[in-house]
Amino acid sequence: MAAAGAWVLVLSLWGAAVGNRNITARIGKPLVLNCRGAPKKPPQQLEWKLNTGRTEAWKVLSPQGGPWDSVARVLPNGSLLLPAVGIQDEGTFRCRATSRNGKETRSAYQVRVYQIPGKPEIVDPASELMAGVPNKVGTCVSEGGYPAGTLNWHSDGKPLIPDGKGVSVQEETRRHPETGLFTLQSELMVTPAWGGALHPTFSCSFSPGLPPRRALHTAPIQLRVWEPVPPEVQVMVQPEGGKVVPGGTVTLTCETPTQSSLQIHWIKDGMPLHLPPSPVLLLHEVQREDQGTYSCVATHPSHGPQESPAVRVVIEAEEGPIAGSVEGQELGTVALVLGILGGLGLAVLLTGAIMWRRQRRRRREKRKAPENQEEEEERAELNQPEEPEAAESGAAGP
Repeated sequence: MAAAGAWVLVLSLWGAAVGNRNITARIGKPLVLNCRGAPKKPPQQLEWKLNTGRTEAWKVLSPQGGPWDSVARVLPNGSLLLPAVGIQDEGTFRCRATSRNGKETRSAYQVRVYQIPGKPEIVDPASELMAGVPNKVGTCVSEGGYPAGTLNWHSDGKPLIPDGKGVSVQEETRRHPETGLFTLQSELMVTPAWGGALHPTFSCSFSPGLPPRRALHTAPIQLRVWEPVPPEVQVMVQPEGGKVVPGGTVTLTCETPTQSSLQIHWIKDGMPLHLPPSPVLLLHEVQREDQGTYSCVATHPSHGPQESPAVRVVIEAEEGPIAGSVEGQELGTVALVLGILGGLGLAVLLTGAIMWRRQRRRRREKRKAPENQEEEEERAELNQPEEPEAAESGAAGP
């Protein structure tokens, strides 16, 4: 009786005497399960049966049986005592008691145990974050809990929900091989937005699976967000070089590597195109009026608009260009006129040369005519006969 009184005193100090069907007990603390209907004084007609992690099947305990001292024992009043409940004591406990007048009463309990870990903490925290790119904030660690529970991240007091884009979490759960207690780790990655909070605050909390109670929070950490100069915006054009035949398709893509959520607008020949914001501009069945220079404007929340270098779209015929720029057409016309004028000038020069040669030939012919006449007269004189002279000499004789 003295021993029973001592145990009752211990249990009253721990506040562990329970009678509910679903029992939650803290690991390492004593637990008493009452057997309803059991006689208060011996001799008692009762039997306890338990099926837990310590037993392969149902184990029977009775007041007359040998004590299972380190695990459980039946008290003089018929209650079952577990001196230090552990993870292996989770399971089902049943009691069947028979009163002095033969009335039978049954009791059943489902026991679960828990262990609250210490406050979680953030290890390896970052010193600053860069806007527009994924950054590791830190790793939240909780050790020595049972059941495992969950870790949750918060930013400026609001829960962070992983979305795989701006917020992602990598979790790891380990269980100690001897104690069976859990260690949780949660690594947080965030992509701060341009123009967002420059000094966000992050914290982590542990929510136990058992029993229902308030979450345990880490000390908050405050980080600085650094916004670098935005990268150069540029336009990629397909087909390469921007040359396409009439009726073809041209794809213009505005590239801003670290910012996919910026407002993108398009400009043609220096004039804005009234189109919905989009990083891609498709030109279907292009015609001559689609030819020109194109650029895109990306609007950064904190740095304002930034325009890309312009690219040119040229419409070509299948055998070569059919329509260049206006300057090209004017140059072609000038070249044609110069060609015609050059041809006419060459024809005039050739005609003049021919006429000059003809006149020179006529002059030479005129000069040669008198010279030929004089030569003929001289020849005629030389060729006259000498008979007259002979006659004259004969007449002068006797």
